[in-house]
Amino acid sequence: MRPLSQLSFSGILLIASYCSFTLVSWLAYPYPFSPLTNYLSRLGNFEYSPLGAYAYNIGCVVTGVLLLFFFADLQSLSLRTRAQRVLLAAGQLIGLCSAVALMMIGVFSEDQGAPHMLASSVFFELNFAVLLIVGLSCAAERGLLRYAGLYSIFVALSSVVLALSVGGPVIEWYTVFASLLFVAQVSYIVFRSAHSRPAPMIETAFPDK
Repeated sequence: MRPLSQLSFSGILLIASYCSFTLVSWLAYPYPFSPLTNYLSRLGNFEYSPLGAYAYNIGCVVTGVLLLFFFADLQSLSLRTRAQRVLLAAGQLIGLCSAVALMMIGVFSEDQGAPHMLASSVFFELNFAVLLIVGLSCAAERGLLRYAGLYSIFVALSSVVLALSVGGPVIEWYTVFASLLFVAQVSYIVFRSAHSRPAPMIETAFPDK
């Protein structure tokens, strides 16, 4: 069996990391907590949750590091045209910046005020750009990658529409977990593509006579 590609591995790991740390911090949160009334960053607020905040903030930093590897490895996607590859490269660069912004959300927790708000705003703006640009680069492909690209574009545009029309914490939850689902789709597509190719021939120590 072939090992997981680095892209698939980093994608799976970052999803597991963020979800696990978020769940731990949620369980440690001492007050009622809901996507309808609370932003995710509240889990990292030391004034509200002195213990759980460590889990959430560490999770943001760890997930941000893994996101660096994920975006760096997006170049392993096989795209047909130069225009698609240029778009993907731009998406990778913006994605690397968004990964740093996510780490800064963990470094500057919600209770620190302005630095956290800046990091959070930058992250979500960059995340929108990444979803749109990478989505456009993939949407011109065939097969599953095309559908993943269309999904990414839909998430980007729907997030803006919902933010302007509905607003509130639930939009943040939607954007974050819908983005993680895109990561899962890309990780699966790369894994499936690698494992659908014929296995390479293995030379034996005794050549045929």
